[in-house]
Amino acid sequence: MTQTATEQQLQVLDGVLAGLMRRYQERVPDVESIQADMVSQGIISQPSDIENDHIAFRTMGVAQLGLKSFEKIFLACGYEARGDYHFAAKKLDARWYSPPAPREGQGPYPRIFVSELRVQDLSEEAQRIIHSYTDEVKSDPVDDLDLTSAAQIDEFLHRPLWRLPTWADYQRLQEESEYAAWVIYNRYYLNHFTISVHNLPQGYNTIEKFNQFLESKGYTLNTSGGKAKKSPDGNLIQSSTVAEMIEATFAGGEKHDISGSYVEFAERRVLPEFEHLSPNQVTREHRREGFETGNADKIFESTYSTQTAQRH
Repeated sequence: MTQTATEQQLQVLDGVLAGLMRRYQERVPDVESIQADMVSQGIISQPSDIENDHIAFRTMGVAQLGLKSFEKIFLACGYEARGDYHFAAKKLDARWYSPPAPREGQGPYPRIFVSELRVQDLSEEAQRIIHSYTDEVKSDPVDDLDLTSAAQIDEFLHRPLWRLPTWADYQRLQEESEYAAWVIYNRYYLNHFTISVHNLPQGYNTIEKFNQFLESKGYTLNTSGGKAKKSPDGNLIQSSTVAEMIEATFAGGEKHDISGSYVEFAERRVLPEFEHLSPNQVTREHRREGFETGNADKIFESTYSTQTAQRH
């Protein structure tokens, strides 16, 4: 299932991931704090011991942007599209991508999960607000990138796609779709990265145990659908912190605290047909793959006000 990529593709991917994680860690203090607590607890010896299960992005489903534009970046780095998901109530579609095989002796690359807002399903007023910003992007901006340049991709993922929104527009979108409000301000900022807990030492290698550790250290967990979100087959269990609030500057210099990004945790259990393997024989290929609509539906709410209110 794992596809191969050229050394050039892997070098580009390394650069893009490094840029994403650097800015994400600056913006989400929980990341460094959780890593430090894991080291001090003796769960890991250094942050690089953590396997990143997946990273996630949010997009606007409009003609020149959305999934079909965004995915070109990672397809060019050797990723492959694997499966689609649909979230009726939240008016979202999503797709996940499996990574290329890593170099010899290197840990696996993260999966990628990209979601897209079905803008056409929102009210006329919300659509008008969104298009007033996204229509500033006249053509697919990814087509103008050199996809062999990590620096160009990194710069693109962190630059404004449209003008700074007004606080009034943000609030109006927030009333109808908290996802829409998040994207209109945050754009392609990394939404979350995910710690693979099943690879951690005994006592911390299940979501139940790891959640206990996190709460003992004072982290606030997303409670939507329960702190542990479990797939119907029981083999994919996820949890997440509640998004940290960031001070955001809106048009005219107005400042308000809004939801930023968060940290996710995933436990992928060994599939029944591979349960005979000893722990040191188990690789990604032997565990539950992909994602689960029911789980993801609740994880999205890590940036929603019903959850972020818990942090105050």
